[in-house]
Amino acid sequence: MTDPLQDVDEVPVLLAGGGLVGLSTAVFLAQHGVASLAVEPLSSGSQLPRAAFFHMRTLELFRAAGIEEAVRLQSLREFEPEGAIVMVHTLAGGEVAGIIPSLNEGVNALSPCRQLFITQPGLEPILRARAERAGARVLEGTAVVGLAQDAGGVVATVRDVATGRERQLRAKYLVGTDGARSKVRELLGIEFDGRGVFSNSITIYFHAPMAPLIAGKKPMSVIYVKNAELSGFFRLDRDAGSGFLAVNTVGDTSRPEAASPASDVSEPRLIELVRAAVGVPDLPVTIDGVTRWRATSDVARRFRDGRVFLAGDAAHLMPPNGGYGGNTGIHDAHNLAWKLALVLNGVAGPELLSTYDQERRPVAAFTVEQAYTRYVTRSATYLGAKDYQPLANDFNIELGYLYRSPAILSEDDRDRVHEGPHLSFGRPGSRAPHLWLEQDGQPISTIDRFGRAFVVIAAPDGAGWADAARSVARDIAGLELEAHVVGRDGLSDHEGQFAAAYGLTSSGAALVRPDGFVAWRAAGMVDDPVHALASALTRVLMR
Repeated sequence: MTDPLQDVDEVPVLLAGGGLVGLSTAVFLAQHGVASLAVEPLSSGSQLPRAAFFHMRTLELFRAAGIEEAVRLQSLREFEPEGAIVMVHTLAGGEVAGIIPSLNEGVNALSPCRQLFITQPGLEPILRARAERAGARVLEGTAVVGLAQDAGGVVATVRDVATGRERQLRAKYLVGTDGARSKVRELLGIEFDGRGVFSNSITIYFHAPMAPLIAGKKPMSVIYVKNAELSGFFRLDRDAGSGFLAVNTVGDTSRPEAASPASDVSEPRLIELVRAAVGVPDLPVTIDGVTRWRATSDVARRFRDGRVFLAGDAAHLMPPNGGYGGNTGIHDAHNLAWKLALVLNGVAGPELLSTYDQERRPVAAFTVEQAYTRYVTRSATYLGAKDYQPLANDFNIELGYLYRSPAILSEDDRDRVHEGPHLSFGRPGSRAPHLWLEQDGQPISTIDRFGRAFVVIAAPDGAGWADAARSVARDIAGLELEAHVVGRDGLSDHEGQFAAAYGLTSSGAALVRPDGFVAWRAAGMVDDPVHALASALTRVLMR
């Protein structure tokens, strides 16, 4: 039998985990020309049709990676593309309350992308194919069981799950993308801060003929269920012939210690729960599988230990409400990938990597709290929780989170973690705003200008900034720096909105990082734009 590790000696980046976040990390590293190796204990990808809700920002990242269309088409095969989030007593009964009238209401003003649902078995092969095309590798049936660091890299001990054979791999950096029970986090001795476990739940995957029950009703994306038998939520596939039911509590929720659905997961009991949620006592139900999970809201005390980083569930755990867990992990990966690439290539100083924790951990903590708020006010009111934050707007969480670190040249001292994405106006630390422009007669989003290189984007009278960018790029070896002047070189802003959207005068410019976040801006032209831009880049790159 051929040893899959026989030709592996050292890789730039080793990923402990080849699931959703690990594969996303591999894709984003590949965008920057960095090879990676993911070791994944499972011998195949996720088999249960777990559906995940992917936000606008995540789709923007997939768009930049060239896979947005493939993801969208797969989503259309699996799910209704638009729908409401509602509360019902049963699926067969009427709506009790509307939570969100339409999945994509209001998104067109903020992003060129739309939110969607797709199962992990549908998404992960797309991510893996994209990563492998660029030279990434995935070794299945292999797990990280030990690690050691020195000044030059990380030595990981990996074990073949089938044979027990161990060997060592060396990498410049290692990213722990190995989930909630992260071995990497355990080996580093990094503890969680948070509430711990506050609910034991199950998810039931099943087939049942539900289409007649929802015929004629408005499309529904997420269906919360509350009745005397259970509290949870549905997600149904496109033809309403299968789906999953997450059950948070059963029976008398005034006694939460006796309300855990995980105590009995026998097939008859699972069928009983599905029927109770659907509202048809004799519904034909086939159980495909069941998973136990624990509702938690925890954040790791640090996301970095030397040359090892944590991302995704290894770094933060949150309830499923809002679908924030997977999205937050993907955004972790995107933030880290370009920084690793620039440090590995000698373009940025090693201290740039410290900004990963500084930027992502506050965002993760905020997102965890917002997921908790949604859980205790929608799914687990029985907890009687009072320790939750006020509900923030979904778009603030998806697009409006803010970064503060030495890689952002902030303009104020306020400690805001988020704001409405329509209110940032290109402020350093915020995601560069979406605005429709025209390129050679075709519509193009400003978002499409970002994603790989640093970008200087200037208002119509700011051509001097483009000249400065070309000069600075020549002086910083290896730096990819693009320049665009809105209103010139075929890039048109017929509505004249760009300068205001980015908080600039007609001669100003913004410096946008490879992750699409504004690092610095000059409201207008300055006496020496070359010096101003070079100084800003030197500080951002921590050279």
